[in-house]
Amino acid sequence: MTQPGGHPATGADFVVVANRLPVDKRVRPDGSAVWKRAPGGLVTALTPTLAARSGAWVGWSGVPESPGTDSPGTDSPATDSGERPVVDGIDIRPVPLSATEVEDYYEGFSNSALWPLYHDVLVPPVYRRDWWETYVTVNRRFAEAAAESAAPGALVWVQDYQLQLVPAMLRDLRPDLRIGFFLHIPFPPVELFSQLPWREDIVRGLLGADLIGFHLPGGAENFLALARRVLGADASTGPVGVREDFGTVVHDGRTVRVGSFPISIDSAEVRDRAAETADRAARIRAELGDPRTVMLGVDRLDYTKGIDVRLESLERLFADGRLDPAETVLIQLASPSRERVDSYIEIRNRIERTVGHINGTYGTVGSPPVRYLLQPVPRAELLAYFRAADVMLVTPLRDGMNLVAKEYLAARDDLGGALVLSEFTGAAAELTDAYLMNPYDADGVDDAIAAAVTDPAEVRRGRMAALHRQVMDNDVDQWARSFLDTLAQVRR
Repeated sequence: MTQPGGHPATGADFVVVANRLPVDKRVRPDGSAVWKRAPGGLVTALTPTLAARSGAWVGWSGVPESPGTDSPGTDSPATDSGERPVVDGIDIRPVPLSATEVEDYYEGFSNSALWPLYHDVLVPPVYRRDWWETYVTVNRRFAEAAAESAAPGALVWVQDYQLQLVPAMLRDLRPDLRIGFFLHIPFPPVELFSQLPWREDIVRGLLGADLIGFHLPGGAENFLALARRVLGADASTGPVGVREDFGTVVHDGRTVRVGSFPISIDSAEVRDRAAETADRAARIRAELGDPRTVMLGVDRLDYTKGIDVRLESLERLFADGRLDPAETVLIQLASPSRERVDSYIEIRNRIERTVGHINGTYGTVGSPPVRYLLQPVPRAELLAYFRAADVMLVTPLRDGMNLVAKEYLAARDDLGGALVLSEFTGAAAELTDAYLMNPYDADGVDDAIAAAVTDPAEVRRGRMAALHRQVMDNDVDQWARSFLDTLAQVRR
């Protein structure tokens, strides 16, 4: 790692703009900073592109700056303090955020307004003007950092819902750039999105891009309908000379392409690393008492993930005698998330009460049927859990894609196991050989889980063979190349 005095005058040919950097910042006692590469699917996907060009990454370090700052946009810095490290060949451009900005832009507008709105209003969104104003301020700071980092005519790829105003702001600053935007969560229908007080601002912000990508065609269709409804824009679907399933929006004299690009994982890396954990997987089963069936849930602790759905189903299956609690163990791994947001506190309390009730009713002192861990799990250990699990439970009420399902499938090159998958994940459109279920249909959830446990081994193996092949054939590098190749074409 080196610490250059500043960016080259020419800037970078390829710039990624995301809420978080692909590195973690550690501040030493003397105040100096150390940057370390952080694992993540997005940086893995973009590594070949970053290696082939002069690449820069614009994002927040994850550490609030200026802890005494109380007023966003006043005495918090508009640009970084001069730290511009290069990590593994990536020019890192930190965007500073004060503690107040993190609270209002990230925890507030992004995750208490946009997140619930985009996830079918599973909890009521909260719309506050002060949060919105901070969101605008922070998005402008990201756009300015991207403009300063990019070479003439560079390709800039903006990521996700926290930065939806950046494309238009960046186009105002640098009209020479090719700008792409990708949304990693669902995009809601017009009837839901229209309740957002700043709906026109968001749509105009996104239309600053040349190409807007979603996981599924439904998200693209929702956006096209919204552009027509909110802005009266000329938005259409159909062939546009790039791909047959693209749509277009004509806005401010420009034609913006809109399409779907289902994201995936580094399938080969997951498969190979998981194969190395076979011994640990066997020990996990032994530590559980070698039950007949090991089920697994791996989720961020979020009300969208349907952790309560699978727990309540397990309790019904025990009560009805369809599964034996003496021979069944559910491991639920949950990573703490947004712990200061009320809706997250509520779902955590509900899950913990349900786990306690199931274990108190159906378990013994030495053998509770639910093993619940509320803590991050090391990567190697997670892969071992995948190899140990007979049934993977992925039951979200709404999800953009859900890469955990794909990681489980890639990890099982032994073709063991079974996947129970919610129809309301983006992955369900591709993983049609999973045990698909509607998380709002209690009987359907119970039937899917019971079938995944009790179907003949040859049936489950046949399903898994098809699912494993699908994930291995469609990896994250293909996703990134598809989007970037399309972005290069649409500007021609």
